[in-house]
Amino acid sequence: MGNRGPTMADKLDRLFKTVRPGGREYSYEEVATKIRATGVMISHTYIWQLRKGHRDNPTIRHIEALARFFGVSPVYFLDDDAARQIDEQLELLAALNDKSVRQVALRVAGLSAPSLEAINGIIEHARRIDRLTESGGEPPRHPPAPAPDDTQ
Repeated sequence: MGNRGPTMADKLDRLFKTVRPGGREYSYEEVATKIRATGVMISHTYIWQLRKGHRDNPTIRHIEALARFFGVSPVYFLDDDAARQIDEQLELLAALNDKSVRQVALRVAGLSAPSLEAINGIIEHARRIDRLTESGGEPPRHPPAPAPDDTQ
């Protein structure tokens, strides 16, 4: 088969890097403590082992608890197609956490299709200048993490 999808470690790492309240990554201890508070026994070391790929066969109870903690469906860990869709949604949410991105998104709402097309052209040009667009015109799969903002 050759080309396997993302591993459990890849998916968990993606959640840690994307679900970042206040702009910082959760610690393993924070995750373990909050999950244990729900009655599921898990250690910070075990979570670290899962993220680093040293362990790769968690129980369904651990999968459900991790999914609940990060606000995704447990299917995220079990189905690669679902994981891709959820990753796209997480990227959008992460981008919208940036106050400047959110302001631009809100200001373009309601513009006509030709206006949106023109704005998209300007954005693509700016992305090329900042070297954020890979060859072929597609944005990188994993854009840089949004800069911390001054959220309320």
